[in-house]
Amino acid sequence: MKLKMKIIEKIALALFSNIILIIAILLCLIIFGWLDFDVIHEMLRYGFNDTTISSIILGTCVVLILLSIKCIFFESISKENEISKEGIMLENESGRLMVTKETLENLTNSVVNGFENTESITSKVILDKENNVRVIVNLTVKPDTVIKDLSNNLQERIKETIKKSLDLDVKEVNIKVKNIAPKADAIKKEN
Repeated sequence: MKLKMKIIEKIALALFSNIILIIAILLCLIIFGWLDFDVIHEMLRYGFNDTTISSIILGTCVVLILLSIKCIFFESISKENEISKEGIMLENESGRLMVTKETLENLTNSVVNGFENTESITSKVILDKENNVRVIVNLTVKPDTVIKDLSNNLQERIKETIKKSLDLDVKEVNIKVKNIAPKADAIKKEN
């Protein structure tokens, strides 16, 4: 059904564009004096007097008015596009599976929580039009952590986990270390 609507919308847009093109060409020809306005006037008068031709013109005008109203006031976003903003639709021969951004973020957080050098984690998943997955992880690390090694390990583990769990390729994993947690000794000395 959705595919039929897209095809109908494309056909209607092509029809609308062609009619506007023809009208624009005729107006240019009249303005440049290459086409006599009286010829167009006679054709229109003949068309309006003939019942069949006038019905076709009326039907075409109604369709053009409706297409114009649709283009001006209504966005052409299908439910599938709306769903893709919320997550990724996976399909196989048995059916469909909707994986939300929240699911991907929770999966990412569980991977990051598995590392003992991390604290205070937030993650964000970004999906583009081609359903490429980009993950952004904000975290606080414990003192004496080798951040470069931790970052590389996190990136690989997140990609592997999402690939294994959902068979999705992660385009990139960006890690932002927001802070380094104070040492436990420093906290005890303050108290």
